[in-house]
Amino acid sequence: MQGFDQLKNRFLTGQIGRRRFMQQASALGMAAAATPLITTGAQSADPMKGGHLRLGTAEGSTSDTLDPAPDSSAFITMLSSTYLSQLTEVDANGNLHPLLAESFEPNADATQWIFKLRKGVTFHDGKPLVAEDVIATLNHHRGEDSKSSLKAFASQIEDVTADGDHEVTIHLKEGNADYPFVLSTGAFSIVPSKDGKAMATAANGTGAYSLQEFDPGVRAVVKKNPNYFKDDVAHFESAEINIIADAAARQNALVSNEVDLIDKVELKTAHLLAKNEAVELLDVTGTLHYTFPMDTRKAPFNDNNVRMALKYAIDRQEILDKVLKGHGAMGNDHPISPANRYFNTELAPREYDPEKAKYYLKQAGMDSLKVDLSASEAIWNGALDAVVLYREHAAKANIDITANRVPNDGYWSNVWMKHPWAASYWSGRPTEDWMFSQGYADDSSWNETFWKNDRFNMLLREARAELDEAKRRDMYWEMQEIVRDDGGAVVPLFANHLMAYHKSKLAHPQKVAGNWNLDGYKLIERWSMKPS
Repeated sequence: MQGFDQLKNRFLTGQIGRRRFMQQASALGMAAAATPLITTGAQSADPMKGGHLRLGTAEGSTSDTLDPAPDSSAFITMLSSTYLSQLTEVDANGNLHPLLAESFEPNADATQWIFKLRKGVTFHDGKPLVAEDVIATLNHHRGEDSKSSLKAFASQIEDVTADGDHEVTIHLKEGNADYPFVLSTGAFSIVPSKDGKAMATAANGTGAYSLQEFDPGVRAVVKKNPNYFKDDVAHFESAEINIIADAAARQNALVSNEVDLIDKVELKTAHLLAKNEAVELLDVTGTLHYTFPMDTRKAPFNDNNVRMALKYAIDRQEILDKVLKGHGAMGNDHPISPANRYFNTELAPREYDPEKAKYYLKQAGMDSLKVDLSASEAIWNGALDAVVLYREHAAKANIDITANRVPNDGYWSNVWMKHPWAASYWSGRPTEDWMFSQGYADDSSWNETFWKNDRFNMLLREARAELDEAKRRDMYWEMQEIVRDDGGAVVPLFANHLMAYHKSKLAHPQKVAGNWNLDGYKLIERWSMKPS
């Protein structure tokens, strides 16, 4: 049955087509079980219109605001991707398309990108979208006082100019062949402007849905925008996003029919949930990875020998088996996954080796080490269990890790990048430059390890503007090695996105995106009610 379950997930996430699915199911002797799945779950050619979606999601905070720029939680990212729009968007296959822009093109060295805006697009209050809104939005991310999570990318902008109301040119300080990818993220959502200033918290967007209610840390309600500029999406009449941080409570809400879909299914009980005939599990492979970042400015983490000791002191395979229950793959202390374009296929995976960990401790002048590791179960599925296992592994290397359990609420504002060592996660990014620039560059506000490596930062700038594919690949391969062997994060796992939904109620596209959680945070726009 395990083989069929894996085959089913590959079909439902669009990795294989219907014909191949039926052929392989028949080879497993499961043709009878496979036949209903051809129409179960996957969306029909003409999705049903109407209905109200109730979504239960794990992450949100009472400190959240509507300003999309800080990207303060997955709740805000989901909301920004629903009632706001971006210049570009990434589809379920990882391909980039225009969205608010009808086209975009670079100059010869990619130091300028010209975006021609769609005409006739309006904000929910009826205000037309014009170039001034795009310029004000981008400028909102720039400057010393910016709270933007994408400040590292915004700082690459030299200037933004307009040619009329529907053409914007982004002038970059250096060439960047991937810059339009960055503009697809929820943090870079376009907001209305007034007197040249971005109205970032106005709750007024151009998205498929308009915002009706917003209660930080609790819920949000959206209603279909009848004037949305795309007619092949936004099938629900309305939707609500409910924050249910506790995994058991989230699962109970699904089983008791209080919500229609949940994310971050509790891995310990996923097999039990799968036995519920009303529920469908959806396992989506992507670039999501779990990390334990250290503050490399502070002792003992300012010594790379200590960092290396901690990287060798974790048994990744056991955590993959016991915590993720196999729903993922082992990491190698850098953030680039096999799904990325320039993944280093020749970089040897790091294995659990207590003796090597002891060696590096001695290089740091230590016979033993005692450190605290902060985590919350709401951060990622099984985070606390992983810390407990890590503690057991590290003990064999004379490393005493104290598991510091902290509250779920306010984790990103009170713990992340505040405690010297804490659990974190990244949904990954569609390009290497994006991931490295946001999470590892010395000038990024989201450089969660406060790490600085001159060689890495030089390569990052050079690779960004390099048009020769072979040279660019070599640079990104070297950067992965530098991060693995010098960086401040233990990256033990790449994890699948695991969702569950009422299969008699909801239908989804044949291919569900894995670039972010919840179908690329576009689930409310892309899914529909299932015809009865």
